[in-house]
Amino acid sequence: MGRATTDGKSFSAISNFLARRMLQKVLTLADMEALGERRMTKVAYAYLSGGAGDEITLRANSTEWARISLNPNILEDVSQIDLSTQILGQTFDIPVLLAPAAIHRLWHLKGEMEVVAGANLGKATLVTSTFATEAVENVCQAATQPVWFQLYTRADRTFNQSLIQRAESAGCQAIVITVDTPVLGTRNREDRAYFRMPSNFSIPNVNIGAEVHRRSPDYAFSLVPNAKLTWKEIEWICSIAKTPVWIKGVINPQDALRAVDTGVAGVIVSNHGSRNLDTLPATAQALPRVVEQLQGRLPVLVDGGIRRGTDIVKALALGAKAVLIGRPYLYGVAAGGADGVARVMGILRQELKSAMALTGRTKIAQIDSSILWRP
Repeated sequence: MGRATTDGKSFSAISNFLARRMLQKVLTLADMEALGERRMTKVAYAYLSGGAGDEITLRANSTEWARISLNPNILEDVSQIDLSTQILGQTFDIPVLLAPAAIHRLWHLKGEMEVVAGANLGKATLVTSTFATEAVENVCQAATQPVWFQLYTRADRTFNQSLIQRAESAGCQAIVITVDTPVLGTRNREDRAYFRMPSNFSIPNVNIGAEVHRRSPDYAFSLVPNAKLTWKEIEWICSIAKTPVWIKGVINPQDALRAVDTGVAGVIVSNHGSRNLDTLPATAQALPRVVEQLQGRLPVLVDGGIRRGTDIVKALALGAKAVLIGRPYLYGVAAGGADGVARVMGILRQELKSAMALTGRTKIAQIDSSILWRP
């Protein structure tokens, strides 16, 4: 046994076996967070777990879903549960997407490649980021599930058009424009941990290499805000894109209504995981107002604080077509690589099935506002 542990392959096999055993004990997404935290640096954890300001919205994102009560129907035949759904002609095995997040190598040596392997196992669509540490071409080539591309725009239209075309050529089936970050938010937890882009990371989607970071470790993130992004630019992007364009970061119902005339395919209700502006409403509060304003003219997705299958049911009942999760799958990849990501999806899949059965629903299309308890 001593000799086996000195062999690289044997050690890796043992390590993977132990990791899988640990994952079997993970019963909730909260369990996964606890395990993932133990396997990442303090800086990486601060970057992942923190929110803006006093983190009021960060806490509200989860607690507001919990405040909503369910109204079940009993004595229904729920022996067969179907979690599949369609959005704009694309079929999803489960109405849960993996939200865009930058620099996955903070949480696993293989970064996005390990995450996409977990997405494959969990049959989930990954929204890969402009600031991924793996090229969009490599992510799409490895994916067996659809991939979407999240776009951080710049004031340079040539850059935006080139990156959109590159993502579409790689095989991405949608473009998701982050619209809620004209400047970076006040992130005190990050600042206290002195977070900086690691100097050995490259950002291939925007051709930023390690040599740039050595000169200025936070140079990459200085390129993120585009204070000049306006509705006019969204209209232009919709005019050149060959795939559906979503805008992510909609909270104000009037903004959702304004989006109808731009050419976007849909909106994503999001407060950026509460990482930009504190004291925004939780997405559970914003979602029904956005849905009411749109009156079905655009499909709506939502992220922020989704931690249970019951949260997914509530989001769908409030009018979302699907939800996105961010932090949970990153805790998963930190805790157990691709298997950790798949475990996160497996937990949500089982909880969603259970919640649907216990409320008397067998198909996603049957989940509507009647499933919610009205005071």
